[in-house]
Amino acid sequence: MPSICSLFSGIGGIDLGFVQAGFDIVWANERDPAACKTYRHNFPDAPLVEDDICKIDVNSIPDFDVLTAGFPCQPFSIAGLQKGFKDRDGNLFFEITRIVDVKRPKIVFLENVPNLIEHDNGKTFLVIYSALAQFGYAVYYRVLAANEYGNVPQIRKRIFIVAVREDIATRKFVYPEPVPLTVRSNEIVQRHMKQHDIYYYTDPAMVRYLSAHMNDRNAIYRITDNEVRWTKNQMCPTLTANMGTHKDRVHVVWDDFGIRKLTLRECLAFQGFPKDFYFPKTITINDAYKQIGNTVAVPVVRRIAVQIIKLGLLL
Repeated sequence: MPSICSLFSGIGGIDLGFVQAGFDIVWANERDPAACKTYRHNFPDAPLVEDDICKIDVNSIPDFDVLTAGFPCQPFSIAGLQKGFKDRDGNLFFEITRIVDVKRPKIVFLENVPNLIEHDNGKTFLVIYSALAQFGYAVYYRVLAANEYGNVPQIRKRIFIVAVREDIATRKFVYPEPVPLTVRSNEIVQRHMKQHDIYYYTDPAMVRYLSAHMNDRNAIYRITDNEVRWTKNQMCPTLTANMGTHKDRVHVVWDDFGIRKLTLRECLAFQGFPKDFYFPKTITINDAYKQIGNTVAVPVVRRIAVQIIKLGLLL
């Protein structure tokens, strides 16, 4: 069975996509305690190391086929401060190259925000591309949208980088083709079913404000500092990490019982997680929302992992 070493594992969205494609997790690392609780809850048999990657001895990592990393994206995000490599988290990319230098995996899989390509006039991406190329990897990259490549109705674009060791490559890597969007948001958002009271707005002023701006009861709305926005075609706006760190940043809907936030289960569904994936009772709801915003659209990763297998290098 082909294997992965998972860095910046979060709650395991990338790992799950690879597992669904037939991979085994031989080693994983995450430093956030709450994310580790969720990861262990859903991957009880995976060897997760809860520690700062900077403190990890590379020689303690077992051999593996594919290195995966959804390395911190906030330093490169349009929504963030865009500090890039000046930010401590931005510099964590070089922890990836530290491991690549020693372990020389057959393939490196990286995920980040699409703005990574344009950040600092392209200089940030050039550093990443050049670093992998200097280690002898052919580097492929493409921005894929979850609704176009994962059949999930969320507006979510991410860059996916696949680097293949040139000394063993026999063919070029090919990204998956787009697929029709057959899953609709109304299949995920159950407007005729009462949810837990914790999700509903009860403050009269906030209810009046939201109801005045939510004209389409079939839409999903995003609250910003200045307005309440909706998306066309009943699509879910991009789920972001600030859902768990800023008040009233969870997307809202109007159901038969009032105006409420998307539930945790609905948010997971908009990321393509299966119904048996959920959060342990030992973390807060805000931590759960943050973790959802930080993870990936699982079906997109699974389809890329299938394409990696087709390279024929992991037998």
